[in-house]
Parts: sequence; structure tokens; C-alpha cells
Amino acid sequence: MDRIRTVRKAVIPVAGNGTRFLPATKAVPKEMLTIVDRPVVQYAVDEARQAGIEHIVFVTSRNKQAIEDHFDDAPELISSLSRSGKNAQISELERMLPKAGSVSFTRQQAPLGLGHAVWCARDLIGDEPFALLLPDMVSFGARGCMAGLMDLYQEVGGNVVAVEQCAPEDASKYGIVGKGGTVRHGFAVTEMVEKPATGQAPSNYYLNGRYILQPEIFSILAHQQRGAGNEIQLTDGMLKLSANQPFHAHPYEGRTFDCGSKQGFIEANVAFALNRTDIGDMVFESVREIVLSHESRIRAA
Repeated sequence: MDRIRTVRKAVIPVAGNGTRFLPATKAVPKEMLTIVDRPVVQYAVDEARQAGIEHIVFVTSRNKQAIEDHFDDAPELISSLSRSGKNAQISELERMLPKAGSVSFTRQQAPLGLGHAVWCARDLIGDEPFALLLPDMVSFGARGCMAGLMDLYQEVGGNVVAVEQCAPEDASKYGIVGKGGTVRHGFAVTEMVEKPATGQAPSNYYLNGRYILQPEIFSILAHQQRGAGNEIQLTDGMLKLSANQPFHAHPYEGRTFDCGSKQGFIEANVAFALNRTDIGDMVFESVREIVLSHESRIRAA
């Protein structure tokens, strides 16, 4: 087997308009909406760091300055917190501040799809394998999804994707992979199908927004024809790449919340709040009371 090259960089696309969350996203990037007290994009960055990523490339668009500001120093705020003796908050802000030179930002000038957004990062990634994390997909578990994906990559190299299992009847909603032979941290991918017709899915393993890809994907995306939604689709590019390079899948043992949807966003807030030692018990009681009150109204209707 060829030498497995280290994955040092990650791409996080943050160029979407967030139309499903209007009017909240009229002035605030959807990636800056908070799960409890941290913006959605922070969870993806923390997950990448946990997996050993050294440099993160954000693919942005207009009106996303708040994301850059979030990952920059804020001396006036730190000074104010220091005068107030709020040392815990200072420590948290310092913890999430990236090292100088460890983040880059590039623009996707037109909304041409995920494949195009990834291609926009080509010069900052160079000729290296790289991780890709879709920030709307937030991992919830004892260990970040990307760390498990990195274990699989160190085992087999090539291209690896993270998957989870859905109900078979829901497979038509997702990008689905075919399951081949097993390896220690996953299995070989035999095919990839975007939203297969009902009853035609090769499995119930769906792509959950975490990838490690070889740099050859960039040359494919450069010439990729527009697909579904008149956009350049990453899945189409991966299908072409799979003709020459192997793909493997890592089944994530936690749960991924689709925070690009209102339901997933609310579920993530509840799950992360309940998992907190400082507010978990209070949130549980509040949610329980709300649920019981809702059930009472339904029974009375």
C-alpha cells in the first residue's frame, strides 16, 4: 500500500444563505446561530481540532464577516471581562481562539453548490489529502465523528466518508453508500447513490457530512458538470474519483443533528443542553413540564 499521507488541513464551507432560517439569518450567518451558548460553526472547528487538524480553511461568501470576527482576537472584550473579574469567560474565549496563521478564508462568489465550494479551497489545500466538515451537521457523542474517520483513514488511506444508519424507508432522503467488505474501523464502499428511489437503495447507510478526500478531487470538480439543483455536486465528483481510488466508510457511533433544518437545530439544542452539567437538570425539568403540558392539551382537544 502506498504511504498514507497525513491529513493536516480541513475545509469548512460556510457560504450558504440560510434561507430556511429567515428572518433570523437576514443579518446573522446561519453558522453563527447558537446551540446553547456556542455557534454552530464552533462545534465543527472543535471536532476538527480533536481529530488533529492543524489548519482550517473556511469557504465564505458575502455578509459572513461575523464568522471571521468570531475566530479573531477581541482585546476590547477581554479587557472588559478582565475588569469585571470574569476569568472563566476569558479562559473559554482563549481556548477557542485559533493559533495565528492556522485559519484561512476564501470566497465562493456564486452559490454553485458544495462541489464548487470545495473547489474554491484548492489553492489553500494544495496537493494534500484534506478533511471536509459540513458545519450544519453537528456531531453528538462521546467522541467527535472526525476522530473516528481519521482512525479509518490511518488504516486504509484513500478516501473515507462517515456514515450513519437511517430507517430503510427513509433512505430516499439521503446520499446512500453500498456496503462492501469490512475493515477494523469500517467497510469498503461499493457505490454511492444520491437520494435513491424508494426501495432501490443499496443499503441504509447515509453520508453524514464528514469526509477525508484526496486532492485529485479538485481536478475533477474543475470540470464537473452541474447536476441536481443546477449546482456542482460533490457526490458526482466523488463518484468519478471512486473509479480510480478506493472509498471506505466509517459508521459513526454517536448521533448527527442536521442543524440546517429547524427540527434538527431544536433537537441539537435540547440534547446539548441536557448533556451540560451546569444546566442539564434544569433543562430536563423545563422540557418535561413543556411536554406534559403539550400532551394534556392534545388529550383535551
